[in-house]
Amino acid sequence: MVSFDHRDAGTPEEVWAAAFGERSLPPLADGIEHLVVVAAHPDDETLGAAGLMARTARAGGTVTVIIATDGEGSHPDSPTHSPTDLAAVRRDEASRALATLSPRIRPRFLGIPDGATDAHRDEIAAALRAEVASTAHVRSLVVAPWTGDGHRDHRVVGEVVGEVCADLGLPWRTYPIWLWHWGSPADAPWAELELVELDADLAAAKRAALDLHRSQTRPLSAAPGDEVMLHEGMQRHFERAFEVFVRPAPRPIHRAASLDRSFFDAFYERNGDDPWGFDTRWYEQRKRAVTMATLPRARYRSALELGCATGALTELLTGRCDDVLALDIADAPLAAARRRLGDRGDVRFVRAALPREWPAGSFDLIVVSEVGYYWDESDLVAAIGRMRASLAPDGHLVACHWRHPVAEYPLSGDQVHAALSADDQLVRLARHDEADFVLEVYAHPDARSVAAETGLVS
Repeated sequence: MVSFDHRDAGTPEEVWAAAFGERSLPPLADGIEHLVVVAAHPDDETLGAAGLMARTARAGGTVTVIIATDGEGSHPDSPTHSPTDLAAVRRDEASRALATLSPRIRPRFLGIPDGATDAHRDEIAAALRAEVASTAHVRSLVVAPWTGDGHRDHRVVGEVVGEVCADLGLPWRTYPIWLWHWGSPADAPWAELELVELDADLAAAKRAALDLHRSQTRPLSAAPGDEVMLHEGMQRHFERAFEVFVRPAPRPIHRAASLDRSFFDAFYERNGDDPWGFDTRWYEQRKRAVTMATLPRARYRSALELGCATGALTELLTGRCDDVLALDIADAPLAAARRRLGDRGDVRFVRAALPREWPAGSFDLIVVSEVGYYWDESDLVAAIGRMRASLAPDGHLVACHWRHPVAEYPLSGDQVHAALSADDQLVRLARHDEADFVLEVYAHPDARSVAAETGLVS
């Protein structure tokens, strides 16, 4: 952990300005529908992400701010303000600053003791999970303090946010604050930085919001112990015409490799022809009906079904497709599928170890249902690339997966769908979200909606 004193002069902003001037950094993507800003103390959110919050709200997005502590420890030697006084002052400052940015911003204060975030990780994680639970169907982003910022509370909050987002498959970024004070350009993670450019209105909104955090930007009084926390040199770092966010490095998933053919051969041998209850469970019957109802088009030319199992969904697809190529890794389910559908010319069953053994051809419907979590991270990335390459220009990719954890599977269903949503060469047309499964429809970027495709709208 870096050791620094807020009273030090710190690194001049001119040093940072020169370093930024020498580099061309990518922008943080726009179009966020739900932004969640997590802060360790009141004012972190304004210093690090005021412009992003104002931009998101201006575009019609929802913004929620979760502030872990009330920052009552900022002036431990103050002769004029008790910790209780400071907590009340700082909550009020944060509330007014956020309202200045936009009335659309919703603050939530957790009231964790300042400096004690490490002992309250579960509480922070639960608050974030509760906030994102109802918005899984929109394009979300979570931002939090940078874990390398040199402040323990910043590190803890950033770590908790990273763990929750990785588990749920949510995109997240972090924002440095104290790096600009104690660090030099050699300390910045340049390869992971993204910028949010601030136009005149956004920059003015940030200045106005920061000015309301007066307990931090001005002395509490002239008495010793009431000195300013963010001196003018420190404040200059946040007067830039841009904000800086750190893109997290990919985290290795320490799980088993992709499940191979021997796993499924043994599984069917132990559990019979219908081990998942495709033909007997109402859950499975209903899920197939939801899947079919989600298909954007009434009829498809050629479908590719990845992981057809015993052919229960394949049978329904034949009613909507001129030709179906159904693949599975094991012989037992393919034999059951052939018994189900008989000898017919509009469906072919082929054994294939996906994604390595990939079929040739182009398909205007690709269905990947309850199979993606059998792959490890590397194979999942490869499979998504091959699905995209095999998808016809007017095609649809339908993905559906169980959301509950299964110890033997390399990935979770949510991780599969997070990987799909992260592919910037696919757009999501539909999402059906339940506690038990998630179903999504993807297409190439120029895809049209059902109403547009059928002439109801232009």
